[in-house]
Amino acid sequence: MPAKTKFEVKLGPATREAFGRALVELGRENKDVVVCDADLSKSTMTTYFAKEFPERFFSCGIAEANMVGIGAGLAYAGKIPFVSSFSAFVMTKCFEQLRTCAAYPKINLKVVGTHSGISIGEDGPSQMSVEEISLACSLAGFVVMAPADEVATKALVRAAAAHSGPVFIRTGRPKAPIVYSSGQRFEIGKAVELVEGSDVAIIANGLLVAQSMLAADMLDAEGIKARVVDMHTVKPIDREAVRRAAETGAIVVAEEHLVDSGLGVRVAQVVGETHPCAMEFVGIHDTYAESGQGDELLDKYGLVARDIAAAVHKVLARKR
Repeated sequence: MPAKTKFEVKLGPATREAFGRALVELGRENKDVVVCDADLSKSTMTTYFAKEFPERFFSCGIAEANMVGIGAGLAYAGKIPFVSSFSAFVMTKCFEQLRTCAAYPKINLKVVGTHSGISIGEDGPSQMSVEEISLACSLAGFVVMAPADEVATKALVRAAAAHSGPVFIRTGRPKAPIVYSSGQRFEIGKAVELVEGSDVAIIANGLLVAQSMLAADMLDAEGIKARVVDMHTVKPIDREAVRRAAETGAIVVAEEHLVDSGLGVRVAQVVGETHPCAMEFVGIHDTYAESGQGDELLDKYGLVARDIAAAVHKVLARKR
């Protein structure tokens, strides 16, 4: 079990940056790795792959649905295609193609959404994806992941490439706090317990993992021992990690996503089936955000350590 140490925020690369770098590493190791882009390569960071492997990079223009269809065709041909665009585009504009061309035939397509959540900031609500985890999870057979930092992203992109079947990975625009040391091992469907604690469990993913660790420090100062679990794989969810978390008698789920349909819903389903307990949900509550600085938006919409700690106090008051 990991020992409790004070978490210090040190920013690393954005998870979209880590994704782009990981693609290049995969491309060097496996000639079957190919990439499709929808005219956003400088933003999704697939530009790195394009520069080194131009013959394996397919620019599809501003036509995300076609991009997914082309990616599926490449998968049929035995390639390992990664298709990428902003999450708001690749999941909502392409849902029919993802369902018909990838999920139904169980094609080996890897879909990476960047600029996820409200932390993209000034781009505004039209490009803020707050529902794509829900949409991705509704696609039968899809693996769905949301890494917390550079180390996690690189490892999970590699895991996606090795996995046989469709995968969606959520990445973000801002620099991500460093959560993991180099060499940390990741496995699809296996959560990582970052902080031990028996009073309450905080289950999070993406940027909210670091905020949960900060919240755990705040709570520790009050004598509350909060477990922190990085549920980087939303589907298939780590049912055993959720069951163990429920044994504390109280769970808080924290995510940069609509609470009505994201990680929290899937955690609650497992809790209801295995070990019912008190729960609270930190996330976006039935609204779209607005344009502004990413950090300011996370603060305004209740997605920072202070809000997670407040949810812990609330759930502990109901703990049986």
